[in-house]
Amino acid sequence: MNLKTLSRTLIITAAVVALSAIVIAQRGRTTNSPISENALRAHIKFLSDDRLEGRGTGAKGGETAALYIAEQFEALGLKGAGPKGSFWQPVSLVGVKADPKTELRVNGETKSELFKFADDFVAFTGSQTEKVDIENAEMVFVGYGIDAPEQKWNDYKGPADDYRGKILVMLVNDPPATSAEPNLFGGRALTYYGRWTYKYEEAARRGAVGALLLHTNESAGYPWSVVRTSNGSWRFDIARTAGDKTPFLPIRSWMTDDAAHRLFSLADMNLDELRKQAASRDFKPVKLSLKGSLNLNSEVKRVEAPNVAAILPGHDPKLRNEYVVYSAHWDHLGIGAPNKSGDTIYNGALDNATGVASVIEIARVLSQLPAAEKPRRSILFLIPTAEEQGLIGAEWYTRHPLVPNEKTAADINLDSMNILGPTHDFVPLGAERSTLYPIVQQIAKERGLRISPDPRPEQGSFYRSDHFPFAKVGVPSISLKEGDDYVGRAKGWGEKKFKEYNDAHYHQPSDEFRDDWNFAGMIQEADFALAIGRRVADLPAMPKFNPNDEFAKNSKR
Repeated sequence: MNLKTLSRTLIITAAVVALSAIVIAQRGRTTNSPISENALRAHIKFLSDDRLEGRGTGAKGGETAALYIAEQFEALGLKGAGPKGSFWQPVSLVGVKADPKTELRVNGETKSELFKFADDFVAFTGSQTEKVDIENAEMVFVGYGIDAPEQKWNDYKGPADDYRGKILVMLVNDPPATSAEPNLFGGRALTYYGRWTYKYEEAARRGAVGALLLHTNESAGYPWSVVRTSNGSWRFDIARTAGDKTPFLPIRSWMTDDAAHRLFSLADMNLDELRKQAASRDFKPVKLSLKGSLNLNSEVKRVEAPNVAAILPGHDPKLRNEYVVYSAHWDHLGIGAPNKSGDTIYNGALDNATGVASVIEIARVLSQLPAAEKPRRSILFLIPTAEEQGLIGAEWYTRHPLVPNEKTAADINLDSMNILGPTHDFVPLGAERSTLYPIVQQIAKERGLRISPDPRPEQGSFYRSDHFPFAKVGVPSISLKEGDDYVGRAKGWGEKKFKEYNDAHYHQPSDEFRDDWNFAGMIQEADFALAIGRRVADLPAMPKFNPNDEFAKNSKR
């Protein structure tokens, strides 16, 4: 079967599933919620089917997923929010895929070593070119690679030439808090300074030719297998245009902890001791007396991978030009390295077919309300592309908004829904930053639920999904997550299940639909999100960031 025939078959299948989902939405409910278990299941099974090949950005399966979602919205009678009334917003991307035979050679004063791609390190280029050659670039250890004036912290002491043209070696995460400063860099919580995206951005601003992040499971919050699968295939960036002066890194790379210790031993230095030194404000960059060489050949492709966007118009003449956004990314990792079973398809059933299915169901419920009961503000349903590549689709949207950012009341983001069963609590990541918090608290109280703080702040989840670009432009945003207090389960059961998923299935081919999923938890979560959006849509005034929040200065309301 050729691609054209396959695409036509999948489109027909999508149309049948769309019709079936609407028909069965009124039956098969496991709770009093209007969210339908049958519809959720149908959407998830289609979006995570092997025939969609992991919904890779810029790939045929990803395009089919976007088409399927658009057809769901069209079937509900929603308006396309894209150009000329389309349900698609094209996003201009450049993808690069590194040659897996790439090696990193590091020369010390008396000895050298070759590091192997995937086993020891991964690398991809930000140059958007097929070939990058780095020859004998000096390597400098810059601690955590952070310049944070408000924290009185600067790892880039010394002249600018100490970094220009160099490979900067740095630690993942933030510097640790101390007994004297328990809230240093957010204490246990990860700040944006600890994210790999910031570290690459800062290294580029310093004129480095490369950044090498030193991975540990504890500091990153996930095992090396996640780094390897996330960076060993296609990596995408927003396409640069002529005249774009934004600095970029020719080489972005990660290294395993074992390989990092070997690298520092080439310089006769102890990595563990340097880690301790890096935890102090007094730390000064260390020239390693090492030179790194990397000849990186990459496949390069340019694609237009769409965000999917639809609008349900509000019924209030005064408020319908303001919007509440529901977001959930459609992409996953596509086809990649095989696991132990030989499976190469990264289906992304939980991450994030579940979130997309939930937003489609929320759209159905709201669109089927009687006219007089529809939300006062308009609702924008946004399904971004390339979230797994660094929140690129949402970033593109906030730079090129289909409705004005200053007229956007809030973003409610759904990413990896609850498949384990109902909980007694919820974690609305980011709600505490704005006047969304009392709204969420009230809804929880009405349902006999409680709001819990982020149980894993060291994961930095607030910075890792599509609500974050909205927050950066001043839109109050939350990413709704279930809590850890599961109905009928012992304390600690939820944390155990999270660790099992994070260690074995996150960004792996084994993230597949399973018949033993407990949809009651997903329905509870989707219903909670539905209530939040509906409440915000009917408020007399739009939510605002708290005056002292870091994003308040970016708000135009």
